Amino acid sequence: MNVSCAPSDLLVFCHLRWDFVFQRPQHLMSRFVSHRRVYFIEEPHLDKVTHPKIELRQTQEGVTVVAARVPETFTHEQQMQTQKNLLDRLLEDEMIENYSAWYYTPMALHFSSHLNAEITIYDCMDELSKFKGAPQALIHQESELLQKADLVFTGGHSLYEAKKDRHNNIHPFPSAIDAAHFAQARTQQPDPDDQKDIPFPRLGFVGVIDERMDIDLLAKMAERRPQWQFIMIGPVVKIDPATLPQRPNIHYLGMKKYAELPAYLANWNCALMPFAKNEATRFISPTKTPEYLAAGLPVISTSIRDVVHPYGVQKLVAIADDADTFIAAAENIFQTFDKSTHWPRHDEFLQHISWDETWGKMAALEYELYRKKIDQKFSKMYGVLE
Repeated sequence: MNVSCAPSDLLVFCHLRWDFVFQRPQHLMSRFVSHRRVYFIEEPHLDKVTHPKIELRQTQEGVTVVAARVPETFTHEQQMQTQKNLLDRLLEDEMIENYSAWYYTPMALHFSSHLNAEITIYDCMDELSKFKGAPQALIHQESELLQKADLVFTGGHSLYEAKKDRHNNIHPFPSAIDAAHFAQARTQQPDPDDQKDIPFPRLGFVGVIDERMDIDLLAKMAERRPQWQFIMIGPVVKIDPATLPQRPNIHYLGMKKYAELPAYLANWNCALMPFAKNEATRFISPTKTPEYLAAGLPVISTSIRDVVHPYGVQKLVAIADDADTFIAAAENIFQTFDKSTHWPRHDEFLQHISWDETWGKMAALEYELYRKKIDQKFSKMYGVLE
């Protein structure tokens, strides 16, 4: 694979802020930036500014984060036109001419459909239309993006099954893992200050706490096992924090930096994925599944399709859908989990799903497509195309 032969720049349109939870977009773009310029274009910031402006900053990985600041008094139409103008200015100021456009959100088409990208990629990491507060126009915009895209990726196999008949060049890429990072949790780590005084046993969750969380399940487990400690790490989004169950043995520690996570996980007894079974979780492929395993933790999850297959089927994750079965699974783990037998099985599975390998396969697909387009252009230029 010769990544340098792909378009020289990459414009990434994302519904997530770069400094939000470090996940799929950040993992992939941190690798692409080693070979090309990457511009990570966030959704606009509606501010009390009087004039629109665009701000650029470099992340420690080398990615250029592009933040448009737009007057909050602007109408939707004014916002879209302003973003289009700012995007055009970005291309001019940064001398961006040969580039691919990479979309995480179809809504970005409102201000970027005029772009003349060499390759257009849609990385459909989630079924955003099923999420709480999704714009009504999202379904229409996704149909437009699927027509425009040269290449489509999905964040899991269930999402691939749902989309595969809508595009002729679509590929599933489930959640991957930076195994070395999370493997730090397998060695003794100092207990973080906000966790060190919490008793054991500890059952923890890391991720966004939103409508995908089964808060009733969490409450029931905490009530029935008051001696167990439930640690919840991550931002609360799109739901009222007041609706979260409050118990002496439930601890909401807030959002943590990616680099801090191994220290928290190293001091847990079990990892949880108490997802609700609803429209928002129908197609998810949680990144935390392989992260927990790489950290050496036993895992219990509700029967999310992309967790059951392959993790549940291969006995890498215990599957439970109510408080009684969750508790039974945890009690079994406390009695029987043996790292000498479980860790080798975890590692055997994880060695095939690294972010490096996922990025490499995606980059190879983009390169092959770009090479074919270049060949077609030369063929037309010299009149040999049949």
